[in-house]
Amino acid sequence: MTAARATAPPTAPETAEPDSAGPDSAAPESAEPGTTAPGTAAPGSAATGRDAILLAARRAFTQRPYAEVTIRGIAADAGVSASLVVKHFGRKEELFNTVADFGPAAEELFDAPLDGLGRHMVLTLVRRRREQKGDPLLRVVFSLGNHDERSLLRDRFHEQVTARLTARLPGRERALRAELIAGHLIGLGATLSLHREGAGSRATPEHLADLYAPALQSLVAG
Repeated sequence: MTAARATAPPTAPETAEPDSAGPDSAAPESAEPGTTAPGTAAPGSAATGRDAILLAARRAFTQRPYAEVTIRGIAADAGVSASLVVKHFGRKEELFNTVADFGPAAEELFDAPLDGLGRHMVLTLVRRRREQKGDPLLRVVFSLGNHDERSLLRDRFHEQVTARLTARLPGRERALRAELIAGHLIGLGATLSLHREGAGSRATPEHLADLYAPALQSLVAG
């Protein structure tokens, strides 16, 4: 299935000022669930560049209206220069579309035979959170109740996650079951973020899958 491209409203090009955050800089915010704190690089050199920018952009675009987000603010939050943001992602519109893209996450989550899909989804979500310091789906919850550009996250999530899963499922009530599976996955991510230092953080991905995947697999099988 080819998802329609969600496109942010065009804006005037923003001039990058490499070494100065300037008056438009965003103050550090609380981290998106499942991510490192603003301006704090996750372990590994890659997180000091593209990954840190992407995490900062997710915080910015999900927590504030599109018009209030600036490249310089994202750069300040990520602890990098504005020119580095432009180098990796181009204009603000292109960065927004990257944030709104759930396609790569869906590709990973659903890349398994149906008879083992429930367990695969749990293992993939938990491992991705731990390896990449961010949840692949949870940012969609910030679009709830918003009628500005953030509603595009809901549209893209439906096209790339829920509708794609619906097409894979056998049997009756496929759309309903796909929606419930998506809700289970978002709920798992929310729980792990809420109890960041809790028992879930100490459990292995395999043990979490032992406990959580059976409910998902029953929805997959119908």
